[in-house]
Amino acid sequence: MRELFDEVAGQSPLDPQEAARRAARAPQRKRFYAKAGVGGAEGGGFTVTLDNRPIRTPSGRVITIPSRAIAEAVAAEWEAQKETIDPLTMPMTRFANSVVEAVVDRTDAVADDIAKYFNSDLLFYRAGHPEALVAREAEHWDPVLFWAADELGAHFILAEGIVHVRQPDEAVAAARAALPADPWSIAATHVVTTLTGSALLALALARGLIDAEGVWAAAHVDEDWNADQWGADEEAAERRAARSVDFRAAARILEVMGRGA
Repeated sequence: MRELFDEVAGQSPLDPQEAARRAARAPQRKRFYAKAGVGGAEGGGFTVTLDNRPIRTPSGRVITIPSRAIAEAVAAEWEAQKETIDPLTMPMTRFANSVVEAVVDRTDAVADDIAKYFNSDLLFYRAGHPEALVAREAEHWDPVLFWAADELGAHFILAEGIVHVRQPDEAVAAARAALPADPWSIAATHVVTTLTGSALLALALARGLIDAEGVWAAAHVDEDWNADQWGADEEAAERRAARSVDFRAAARILEVMGRGA
């Protein structure tokens, strides 16, 4: 089982698109187990079992999951496999591998990587025209910026166009301090950040300010505007659909961790 995920776990846990590319290159193996289930982990938490044996990361670590709901979602991916195991259809499993292999021991480094986005977040750079697009960006993005200012004390600077604007160190530090601390939530926040280009949207999702659908829509305001004007690009739509698989897995992690299920 381990070789199936050698190229998707422990290499680049913070980049779901690269993880998916590695998964596509990984050899597929015939299903070798009869049943997937959930068990208790030594010291607390849960394990996912294949014929009563806990799954492990490629380096041999037992995958311990803090939530039964997440463990059941991972087990469901294994149970859903047919004759061969396809890691591309297992985003929760890939996520679990990545967290245990490379995030649990370096949560601060992951948070620091997210914080870099607070210097050049998607939400800071606005269109100057047409008015309808300006209004649409404001509708989706302004509530998050107002929340960051009012609730977090993070006052960011907006710009028109793509010319970089240096953000106040105090704003970046205030937003960084609001990031979750546990490995599963910070890893999920990073996945959402990289897929949307916005650490603020990821933080708003983690804090329950916006739901997953709202965040996904906010991340694609400009893309959707262009599609409305000139028609959808088929290749872009396929890429977006592929990214949404990992986005929704990360959003589910944040939802479950947020309610302590």
